[in-house]
Amino acid sequence: MNFLPTTRNEMNKLGWKQCDIIIVTGDAYVDHPSFGMAIIGRILEANGYKVGIISQPNWKNNDDFLELGKPRLFFGITSGNVDSMVNHYTVNKKKRSNDDYSPNGKAGLRPNRASIVYTNKIKENFKDSVVVLGGVEVSLRRISHYDYWSDKVRKSILLDSKADILVYGMGEKPIVEIAEKINSNEDISTIDDVKGTVVKVKNIQENWDILPSHKETAGNKDSYNKMVRIYDKNKNHQFAKIMYQKVGNQILKINIPSKPLTETEMDEIYDLPFTRYPHPKYGDKKIPAYEQIFSSITSHRGCFGNCSFCAIAVHQGEVIQSRSQNSVLNEVKKLVKHKEFKGTITDIGGPTANMYKMTCKIDGCNNMNCLFPKICKNLQIDSQDEYVKLLNKVGKLNGVKNIFVASGVRHDLLLKNGNAMKNIIKKFTGGHLKIAPEHLNDIVTKLMNKPPAKLYFKFLELFKKYSKEAKKEQYIVPYFISGHPGCTKKMMIDMKNDLKESNHKLQQAADFYPTPMTISTAMYYTGKHPLTGEKIYVPKSIKEKMTQFGIMMWHKKKRKEYKKS
Repeated sequence: MNFLPTTRNEMNKLGWKQCDIIIVTGDAYVDHPSFGMAIIGRILEANGYKVGIISQPNWKNNDDFLELGKPRLFFGITSGNVDSMVNHYTVNKKKRSNDDYSPNGKAGLRPNRASIVYTNKIKENFKDSVVVLGGVEVSLRRISHYDYWSDKVRKSILLDSKADILVYGMGEKPIVEIAEKINSNEDISTIDDVKGTVVKVKNIQENWDILPSHKETAGNKDSYNKMVRIYDKNKNHQFAKIMYQKVGNQILKINIPSKPLTETEMDEIYDLPFTRYPHPKYGDKKIPAYEQIFSSITSHRGCFGNCSFCAIAVHQGEVIQSRSQNSVLNEVKKLVKHKEFKGTITDIGGPTANMYKMTCKIDGCNNMNCLFPKICKNLQIDSQDEYVKLLNKVGKLNGVKNIFVASGVRHDLLLKNGNAMKNIIKKFTGGHLKIAPEHLNDIVTKLMNKPPAKLYFKFLELFKKYSKEAKKEQYIVPYFISGHPGCTKKMMIDMKNDLKESNHKLQQAADFYPTPMTISTAMYYTGKHPLTGEKIYVPKSIKEKMTQFGIMMWHKKKRKEYKKS
């Protein structure tokens, strides 16, 4: 199996004296298309570059950072598939005891604020090397942002890290364009027009959107919300303007988002020569995140749900980018040949499974509230039938015994397509089906940009009906959130009573976690809805948040069972 090199010895075997690009990641190196560093590494390789990987380097000394030497073009740095602070701390700011992206789930193999620490180590050892930041951690910190862990507004991570350029979003197009420009001897300081990037510039150009300065956003909550409003109206690549933000005597230029990938481009990425294995250096150690996704297939990316608390759209975008059915089928055929495959495809999906192939009749709008307060008439919800066709085709392949939908569905969308709903419930539910109503109080669901509770109960009723018709004992696994801005203790008590009445003891639930760049986090920090100015009650103390969570999880007898949310 041909992995990207991780040591000098592996480079020598390939006959390389120097890498063109070295990717430094906070995750274990798994050569699988569910791992960001693997996708970026393989797509750069496909464009003719020699790419090396430094995974989970020990930041307390220099040895790991020096292992592959200095790259010819640049270092690419990512904290990994998960934000390093979310990876390390619970919502109660307690240290987590495990890390799913590390060998044997061992915690502590990446630093806090990994993107900053890794950049500092690279700049310390290779002073004149170019550093390109990427991944979810930096996508969420591209401009001034409220930082829950320090309880203050921090400036863009590009400036905090002293990196040269920041790539936000999934990054395939920007990273290749940056590589091409540097390879053509363009100076990194002049590369300021790549879509999907944030850069430092000397001047603000006219006719673009100016964000409140970092000083203003850090010192005034109304200015912070003004920044959020300007950012929010520029999130759609079709309608976005370039934004600028002053940070002290520096100026950030936030270029418009990169265009979503076409079906052909998506197919090309997933057809790259991934081994689908962890690097052999881990031996018999298990990497929990890999074990979870090993027998699943990504069919699409992006989400137009526009949920106030969710960071998926901030990183993956709001436009659904789908693979062709042939591309998915070809990947399944490769998986079937894998020595550890047992015949069951545990999932085919994306952030929301039944959004596969879903598009807009008018090709999007600046608002992008496709599902709230109701499903937009321009949304082509019949595409859910295409998703069912894909599942049926996969199920007929040799070597596939079972196929299930595990990544979760939007129940409000399924309610609009009876054929898709019946098929998914009767044929492709493996005992449990995940949905995410998030709350049962309509005041809170409105703030969350989620459908009202009546749709959840309607779906629950039909789920039971279709499961009974299929003569299968199946259960809904709903996901709920406590402590969201706008939620009171009384609302949680009412929700508990509703759950008891519907005979639900929650297995998937969490207390609201304020992550950078989301609308809900702005509510949490400012006490107002950033888009409407509405004043909002915010449960902030750990005691109150834990009380709300405890009410929701009343069936857990021991408090310690829900302290790990």
